[in-house]
Amino acid sequence: MSFQSLTPFPGPQSTSQVAFHRTELSIILSLYGRMVAAGEWRDYGISCLRDVAVFSVFRRTAETPLYRIEKRPKLRLKQGEYAIIGPEGQVLKRGSDLRTVLRILERKLIRAVE
Repeated sequence: MSFQSLTPFPGPQSTSQVAFHRTELSIILSLYGRMVAAGEWRDYGISCLRDVAVFSVFRRTAETPLYRIEKRPKLRLKQGEYAIIGPEGQVLKRGSDLRTVLRILERKLIRAVE
């Protein structure tokens, strides 16, 4: 009889992922709710990867995202860990404070009243 050493199942400690914290998600979802009420956004998706967490916003489900809100902790000390990415992949705003970065999207809610 031979015994083989079994490797333990890799748990959450061995694979690290970047994810949004509850307070970050509440800020993002607050903006999302206001944009849905205004008729601008209709769907979202969240991806938690090893280096980045992404909150994607869609006008329709089958389309490419209108905006991506990214969290990259490795850029915290350089450019800021939060970024707003536009539909063509351009960086619209980057910074270390999520509320400040999201202000560029809140401007879409301000409309002139006739």
